[in-house]
Amino acid sequence: MSRLNELIRQLRLKDPALADDLEREVGALADRRAFGLNFERHTPEVVELPGRRVRRGDKVRILPPRGTMLRKSDEMLWRVTAITRDAGRRTAQLEALGDEEETTSAAVDNLVVVAKFRDPIYPGLVSTDRIERGGSKPFHAVINAENYHALQALLFAHRGEVDCIYIDPPYNTGAKDWKYNNSYVESDDLYRHSKWLAFMERRLLLAKELLNPHDSALIVTIDDKELSRLGLLLEQIFPEAKIEMVTSVINPRGKYRANDFARCEEYIYFVTLGNALVQGEPDADFSEGASVAWRTFRRSDISSARGTPKGGTGQFFPIYVDAEGRVSQVGEALAHNVSRAAAPDVPGSTPVFPIREEGTEMNWGLTAQSARRLLESGYLRVGRQTPDKPQKYELSYLTSGRIADIESNRATVVGHNPDGSVIARYLSYKVKMPVTTWNRESHNAEINGTELLKRLLGGKAFPYPKSMYAVEDALRLFTRNKRDALIIDFFSGSGTTAHAVMRLNRQDGGRRRSVLVTNNEVSADEQSKLRKDGLRPGDPDWEKWGICDYITKPRIEAAITGRTPDGEPIKGDYKFTDEFPMAEGFEENVEFFTLTYEAPLRVASNRQFERIGPLLWLRAGSRGRPIDDISKGWDVADAYGVIADFDHADEFVQAMADRPDAALAFVVTDEDWLFESMCRELPAHVEPVRLYEAYLRNFELESGRGAR
Repeated sequence: MSRLNELIRQLRLKDPALADDLEREVGALADRRAFGLNFERHTPEVVELPGRRVRRGDKVRILPPRGTMLRKSDEMLWRVTAITRDAGRRTAQLEALGDEEETTSAAVDNLVVVAKFRDPIYPGLVSTDRIERGGSKPFHAVINAENYHALQALLFAHRGEVDCIYIDPPYNTGAKDWKYNNSYVESDDLYRHSKWLAFMERRLLLAKELLNPHDSALIVTIDDKELSRLGLLLEQIFPEAKIEMVTSVINPRGKYRANDFARCEEYIYFVTLGNALVQGEPDADFSEGASVAWRTFRRSDISSARGTPKGGTGQFFPIYVDAEGRVSQVGEALAHNVSRAAAPDVPGSTPVFPIREEGTEMNWGLTAQSARRLLESGYLRVGRQTPDKPQKYELSYLTSGRIADIESNRATVVGHNPDGSVIARYLSYKVKMPVTTWNRESHNAEINGTELLKRLLGGKAFPYPKSMYAVEDALRLFTRNKRDALIIDFFSGSGTTAHAVMRLNRQDGGRRRSVLVTNNEVSADEQSKLRKDGLRPGDPDWEKWGICDYITKPRIEAAITGRTPDGEPIKGDYKFTDEFPMAEGFEENVEFFTLTYEAPLRVASNRQFERIGPLLWLRAGSRGRPIDDISKGWDVADAYGVIADFDHADEFVQAMADRPDAALAFVVTDEDWLFESMCRELPAHVEPVRLYEAYLRNFELESGRGAR
């Protein structure tokens, strides 16, 4: 290693960039584990940024001529050394990355900017639409972006604050379900698994920084292709966490695979940090409005039959039922050696003993004395008459737990049956702990994913959307007691996670907010058609077919408004935990953004505030009015304030004091003494953040982390 380090040091004198690359690769090899999960961590990852303005110094690709398909040569990377203008046409002078002797030129319109995963980026956000039906509730956010860069942006806004992350990453099936370096990863790619692991590790490392280390959960769904590798990767990234895996049946019929098992399930990893615990879920037997359940009074286990050691004494006695089906009295217990025929007769009543259908004498669930107390309170009732069976009537009772529910006002008595027994219903649901295999009607992805999405979007199709109720159930386990939870999904696809969060809010009056990240990738089949039509990424007629614009945004808008994109009321009802017409929509707010890539010098000189402003609003809780203009030198909104002109410092400080819910103050200054002075003047409840130092420093640090 010492010899390698010396050679790298010598190389750095001639080519610092190449020396840095070699040092990273050597470091990766030295970091290889003797045991555990090993893969090519530095498999290059390059992301195209269509729509990003080409600037001098940028890395770019030359786009193929319109109407042609991508070629291998189109993956070559160039650096822009100069941009010239001639008769309104902008031309870029280019040199090949890694080979300064190869140069060329190309029209700027035929270039697309690219970023490697370790390149520093300085993101902003541009609002593209908003929907407001939720009054003062915080806004959900949907960000159209490459998710690695979006995660870096979210670290500026929410580092260490996220309660739950739910992701459904690409399953790496080899069937063109995801891209790496702008190319689909095929099943015969020798580096297929390493690419997937490198891709996931980079994003999960950022996700870990977003999660609250003291109490949060990461939920990841996956199928059998990468199940075992993902488990090892999660253990290596989250060694301090508790990790459990649940099997979930999503297609009871199974997906046909020739000469192979028909796969009917997928898997869900639950990674819990700090004090996070599974909070349970509503028990269908004890949901709001459900009847309090009765249990048969006869003991069922044969080991508790009359006369057995486990059966005990004092629980074999007659219960007398009159002709109107009421219990007239409870008799005395008979000793084991006494025939039931010895029980005294009660005129007009039939003696009922606990006897199985084949004639085995059992015991009642309680003693005669306890049965009388139940009868007095209405907690013992008569069921069907069964004259052809040894036990002439069915009898049932309320167990101590159900009686406690009534006496603690969890359930209430709403009436009485003809025999005097109570009719009771639950006022709120009870909670049960889930098992590790989920086989639920509500989790059928075809009915509650694909078909539900078509209903929302008037027939638009999207491959393999999750069952909304399955996502809802998973999120409830960790946010049931967190009605203000922040939930992130950076593989959001059709937007199911936001939809599920809105359902949870409706059920308990919560103010949970979600942040979704999805790109605007166009499906493989659609890409071929569009390229033949002379279109390419960045063109409006290309982008309108992307996931975000064509599926995610319309789906969330339809869910909130209760209307399809054509303006028609959505047909059908939501089911299961909360049943109501889909046309009612939700009382929620959402804002849609596109991630932009800014020049750091323009940011530092306060010339891009309209792009940075939405990140400040997100950091302040995405509630209330956003501040998008500080031309007057300062502004204070519901949750935060911004000051750039210190001639208005007194007004700003007073406005912050008048807004007790405004907990953040962004101070735009390069001067240490001005920032320190403002910190001393601000109210104690306000956290000062220096702009643009905190912003720029965040993304410079994150680019350095990419060297892993």
